[in-house]
Amino acid sequence: MLQSKLPDVGTTIFTRMSALANEQQALNLSQGFPDFQAPQALRTALAHHALEGHNQYAPMTGLPALREAIANQLARHRGVRCDPETEITVVPGATEAIFCAITACVRPGDEVILLDPCYDSYRPAVILAGGVPVHVPLGAAAFAPDWERIESAISARTRLLVLNSPHNPTGAVMSRDDLLQLQRLVTRHGLLVVSDEVYEYLVFDGRGHHSALQFEGLRSRCFAVFSFGKTFGVTGWKTGYCVAPPELTAELRKVHQYVCFVAVTPVQQALADFMSREPDYPLGLAASYQHKRDLFCAALANSRFHLQPSAGSYFQLLDYSAISASVDTVLCEQWTREVGVASIPVSVFYQQPPPQRLLRFCFAKQDAQLLRAAERLCRI
Repeated sequence: MLQSKLPDVGTTIFTRMSALANEQQALNLSQGFPDFQAPQALRTALAHHALEGHNQYAPMTGLPALREAIANQLARHRGVRCDPETEITVVPGATEAIFCAITACVRPGDEVILLDPCYDSYRPAVILAGGVPVHVPLGAAAFAPDWERIESAISARTRLLVLNSPHNPTGAVMSRDDLLQLQRLVTRHGLLVVSDEVYEYLVFDGRGHHSALQFEGLRSRCFAVFSFGKTFGVTGWKTGYCVAPPELTAELRKVHQYVCFVAVTPVQQALADFMSREPDYPLGLAASYQHKRDLFCAALANSRFHLQPSAGSYFQLLDYSAISASVDTVLCEQWTREVGVASIPVSVFYQQPPPQRLLRFCFAKQDAQLLRAAERLCRI
């Protein structure tokens, strides 16, 4: 009989809630994907390259033109200069990059610090690498890191820390001081970092995104992971990239070539074209998504939910503690059926959920969808 390597893992909550939303014909604010079209020029470029016959393997590391476009964007928007040959790898999705980074550097018995609530792919990747996940909760109110508590969790076996900002599921955004504290901590203890920055352009209210790549002491020991799917609204294209120093990139690529080998060729061609023609397109995203956040939150002003507007990502948490004492995993399914709005229970992102009552809603939706969803939620 096969003994499962992941005995506690089933179908992801995102798959289950999207399936339930479809079954119930509910408004799906659970899974994080836009329900509006990506830029016309980007979609046209994909069709063009597929029809032109660019449908065979690209180089394992990614098309040179796309890696060059990524390097130009990092220099233009982050002030970071990277070698596209030795430091940038195009991958079929950020999740694959995170898996490959963890697999490349975590050995059996190594400990990996995960900050709860954390995205659900991190822990299985650590376990499959033979590592030991060490969960440290973020602050209960603003979901900020408690650096003293994090440092107290470090042992002689700690190998890696996984960072996520802007944060899924909470929308929290780490400050520059947070990154400086992280830099001091990992330098002092000789740790590696996986920095999940897939929502890098979705930061609101005049805040800025601080990339780990912008801090010299982090960049030298960090795998920074990004997503074209999140930035350009094409989550189904499953394409992202990882930036790391040459020695870490070399190890990542050793794993990547045996997991997926290469990202989709015409997708890469289309992205390279679009990025070269519209290099500042991502800079307009924050205002667009902040409008949607504000629209959704304003429409909930007369509801019984408590909320603090999300600082980043395209997720909004709603506190239902004034409405029900039910467990969030039960309530999100109940409200999908009875109210017609699907969400994600925040407790699934914790190893040991605290006594809170929070649901995550995706506001990367058309305005009319958000208003309909808020109207239904206000009736509760």
